[in-house]
Amino acid sequence: MTITEREALQQTAARAALAVPGVVALQPALAERLALAASRVFEAVGSGGATVPVGAGVRCEIEPDGTWQLEVRCILAEDHRVVDVACRVRSDVRAAIDAYLAQHCAAPPPLVRVLVSITRTIRPAASGAA
Repeated sequence: MTITEREALQQTAARAALAVPGVVALQPALAERLALAASRVFEAVGSGGATVPVGAGVRCEIEPDGTWQLEVRCILAEDHRVVDVACRVRSDVRAAIDAYLAQHCAAPPPLVRVLVSITRTIRPAASGAA
């Protein structure tokens, strides 16, 4: 898997996960968070922009047996059932990845495992503050 393929899979998975009701955001890994912090410092001294990449919060690895493993780290709204949202994220990400691989792979697509981690829940912002 090339870096471009990995990024495309991560972006596909991230978009699918973020479209699930109850998913507020994806939790970037420590390395992504450190890179973002460094880019903010770089921006403060006058160049570049600090934006979280679309695929942040999704890790894609190839296992020794050739299986691809996608880990999606989600932050959920507290007013949704965690198990329901996690199951839906897994299902939707799996469907999006299968569709992507069917369109872009010339060879038979590899086996892909999707792991969903819920890193925290947050209270949704109050609408119509008094």
